[in-house]
This record gives sequence, C-alpha cells and structure tokens, in this order.
Amino acid sequence: MFYRIYDYPTLYMGVLFALVFVGTAWLGLFFVRPHVRPWIHTEKRANDMVGFTLSSFSVLYGLLLGLLAVASYQNFSSVSDIVTKEASMIAALYRDLSGYPQPIRGLLQDELRDYTRSVIDESWPLQRKGIVPSVGTEQVTRLFDELLKFQPTEKREEILFAETLRQFNNFVEVRRLRLANVNTGLPSVLWWVVAIGALINIGLLWMLDMEVHIHFLLSGALSLFLGVVIFLIAALDNPFRGEVSVGPDAYQLVYETLMKPK
Repeated sequence: MFYRIYDYPTLYMGVLFALVFVGTAWLGLFFVRPHVRPWIHTEKRANDMVGFTLSSFSVLYGLLLGLLAVASYQNFSSVSDIVTKEASMIAALYRDLSGYPQPIRGLLQDELRDYTRSVIDESWPLQRKGIVPSVGTEQVTRLFDELLKFQPTEKREEILFAETLRQFNNFVEVRRLRLANVNTGLPSVLWWVVAIGALINIGLLWMLDMEVHIHFLLSGALSLFLGVVIFLIAALDNPFRGEVSVGPDAYQLVYETLMKPK
C-alpha cells in the first residue's frame, strides 16, 4: 500500500484518485481508441461481445471491491472497539485504585495518569506514522511493580487487590491488541489484484464502439466511481493513519472527566 496518501487531506486525495482514474480513461480513449476500433470492430457483433465481457468482469470485480470495502470497515470498527475498551479499562482501574490507602493510592493513580497522558501525546503521533510505540511500556511495568508491593491487611483490601489485578491484566491484554493493530491492513497482493482489475476494467471501456461524446461521458462516469470506491477502501485500510482514522478521543475523555487534577 502507498502510505504517502495518508499524509495529505482526505478530500484532496479523494479528488486526486478520481482525477487519475478519469484522466486515464479519457487519455486512453484519445490515444487508444483510433487504433483499437478498426482492429476489433471488423464485424457488428464485436461491440456486443466487448459489452458482454465488460459486464461479466464488472460483476466479479465489483464483488471483489465490495468484499474489500466491508473488510476494511470491519477492521476499522474492530480497532475502534479495542481503543474504546482500553480507555474504559483505564477508567475502571483508576477507580479501583481509589479504594487503596495513601500513599500507595496517590502513587498508583499518578502513574496511571501519566500513562494516559503519554498515550495521547506521544503514542498516537507515532501510530499515525505506522510506528509501534514503545512509550508507556516502562510506565505499565512500574505500575505493576508498585501494585504488587501492596500488602492487604483486611478482607476488603484482599478483595479490592484481587479485582485490581484482574482489571490490570485485562488492560495489559487490550493494550497489546492495540499495539498489534498499528500496522494492520489489507495484504499487498490484494492491492495488486485491485490495480490490475482497474486497468482491465478501463481497458474494456476503451474497446467499446459508440459516439465519441457518449463514450467519453460513460467512461468518465464509470472511472470516477471506480476511483472513489478504491479510495474509500484505501482510506479505511489503515485505522490509525490519515484523517479518516481512530483517534485518542476515548483516552482524552477519561483523562478530562476522571484523572485531570482539579
């Protein structure tokens, strides 16, 4: 996948995709049509055969693009759920720590607050570049070490300690899922198939025989929609990259409503 598209505004890249596809279709009609037309259309049935081939191919290619669009959206939604879940677990863990006695309560909550802030300010900019952040790992380790130092003396504290450990383990598991999905996306081989299919689709449009202005109009409309659909798949393909991406809003909400010092 060509990751540079995520460095530019979404609207700009969408328009660029559409112009490239429409421009390719029209340039092909201008240069290829005069040479292909007398070679292919030697009999009246040639146009019908090209139209039938284009229809059959469009069904298969449209099915492929539809499946890829659904897969990209499901992947985007799954990553969004992981992010929301981690933020919720941070909030639950922070509230569990409120039941601890001082000074360990303040120490643990400060550590968790610093981790949340580092995710927002440091981890997310790295993830937007496709870099798996190591920021926060030391904070999580310190939090776990400090948590284990607590020695419950009452039944209530034992229950609270066990619940906090369970919540902490769930939080670490979801955090690893988030990091594992930083570079998630469709395999490169699928993008090669999409590119080859797009070229075949436009090539079949060049082979049709009709009035010039109608040919330009129909090929432009089909190529425009084809470019927009492929751009949609590309925009959703990497959930942490570009303007259409999963942001740190869930962590920011937890920090503002629960952790931010008064």
